[in-house]
Amino acid sequence: MKKINVNGKTVEYDGDDDKPLLWALREDFGLTGAKYGCGIAACGACTVHINGEAYRSCVYPIGALDGSEKITTIEGLSEDGSHPVQQAWAELDVPQCGFCQPGMIMAVSALLKTNPKATDEDIDNEITNICRCGTFARVRKGIHLAKKKR
Repeated sequence: MKKINVNGKTVEYDGDDDKPLLWALREDFGLTGAKYGCGIAACGACTVHINGEAYRSCVYPIGALDGSEKITTIEGLSEDGSHPVQQAWAELDVPQCGFCQPGMIMAVSALLKTNPKATDEDIDNEITNICRCGTFARVRKGIHLAKKKR
């Protein structure tokens, strides 16, 4: 039995240590905000925070967690959508289909936590999530707006 801190709550996991964190979050804990996109950590739809850093949960085995980590999913970023990145996304109507946006928001919020003055070059280097709708221009505007809201 493994105890894990997810969104500020301790949950218990008693399953396969090789199971990707994404599937444990979705299937075992009922947190479906992180999405399955590619399964090889390329697209970022499954991005969550582990101790404040962005990780692609589709390839992160739950067995690699030792219980001291704090996992944050899109559901735990803010209870009411008041996180600056979520506010910017809503204000600018950033998503088109929205499938990739939970992962995108998690990646952006991690970037702005460590680099609150991120430049376009920083964004290009750090935000590697893929949006099939191509809303990258609106994502960039959203990131710059979120910087002002912090």
